[in-house]
Amino acid sequence: MIEILHWLIAMIGLLFASAFFSASEAALFSLQAKDLRELRDGRPGQQAAYLLMARPERLLSAVLFWNLLVNVCYFAIASILEQHLHSSSSARWALRVSSLVAIIFFSEMLPKCLGVMISKQLSSAVSLPLTLAVRVLDPIMPALQTVNLLSRRLLWPRFQAERYLEVADLERAIELSTSDQHILEQEQTILRNIVSLSELRVEEAMRPRPKLRTFRPPVSIGDLGGEMTPSGYLLITDADSDEIDSAVNLNQLAQLPDDHLERYAEPVVFVPWCASVAHALHLLRSKEREVAVVVNEMGEAIGVLTLSDLWDVVFTNRSSRSERLLNREPIQLIHHGLWQATLLTNLRQLADYFDVELPPSTSSTIAGVFHECLQRMPELGDRCEWGPFRLEVLESQASAEALVHIERLPEEAPS
Repeated sequence: MIEILHWLIAMIGLLFASAFFSASEAALFSLQAKDLRELRDGRPGQQAAYLLMARPERLLSAVLFWNLLVNVCYFAIASILEQHLHSSSSARWALRVSSLVAIIFFSEMLPKCLGVMISKQLSSAVSLPLTLAVRVLDPIMPALQTVNLLSRRLLWPRFQAERYLEVADLERAIELSTSDQHILEQEQTILRNIVSLSELRVEEAMRPRPKLRTFRPPVSIGDLGGEMTPSGYLLITDADSDEIDSAVNLNQLAQLPDDHLERYAEPVVFVPWCASVAHALHLLRSKEREVAVVVNEMGEAIGVLTLSDLWDVVFTNRSSRSERLLNREPIQLIHHGLWQATLLTNLRQLADYFDVELPPSTSSTIAGVFHECLQRMPELGDRCEWGPFRLEVLESQASAEALVHIERLPEEAPS
């Protein structure tokens, strides 16, 4: 037993080394953009983790190399240990199985699960020794990258990345991915919504400025009045004006402090009213922000578009501002030949609901149609005929739920 003790100790040490690299890989590559921003300005260990993720290919190559080397040494020692066993074949098989199970569970599954669960804390803890392990390989890193490139050229000599992915390719992939009709319909709905982001303007998806609650710093918990803001975000204005310059995602705060909520705010981005929702989403993701302020041609804020609103547009079947702001369907049938809608209802939804072609308009909502027809703000009882519809205002636009009646005009008989 004594003669194999040092081999057992070596195998246990290699198990810990393999677990270290597996946990480090899982923890560092599980970090979100927000986590990396916090690590960048933190303690030395946190800054080291941020610097490692600044060159992810270099880090991944080093981790995989060390993990492979450790595992090869582990199984080599297991083979040597097997030769020292003067026992039956059943004991040798037990050693083989136990060594394999040990490295799978203790060096792969368990460390990676812990790495994902406590990625931020673990990344800071392992960053300094991992930095040393990466730097040791820097002299041979070009050779490793060359071997990687040659292996790809030998195994896939004619492999070329596609420049574009057509929508038809995505639809075909969805059809082949599942046989469940219900899931297939959901995936096609999401795909259709994603494609529509490039056609949808931000003014059609934004939350209008009159429907927002804004706060001027300093902001305390008492200013909220015990209620969540309509958007789920605490919109903070400049100290000397009403212009929104930062926001706090209240849903992501584990505990709300009593005072100075503005300390948790992040800057917003600004997009013009005519920009596409796809552009706004790209801007939010590239700037690592969650709120975009929509401005008109005069530079005045007319609404906001949040990441939550964008996910509603993508993942719901019929997402609209009426559903998000007023908790009601944008268009409802009252009785035969008469419908009720909100002034916020989008003209695109109106055309889809009635399956008609609408007249050209510079507006995007029913409220805008009234502005064009009346050349003023709509008031209670105002009527107008526009395209195939007769519209009548039921409540003033200042109402919390501005409503309008919609009637289909009789089609003209062909002459």
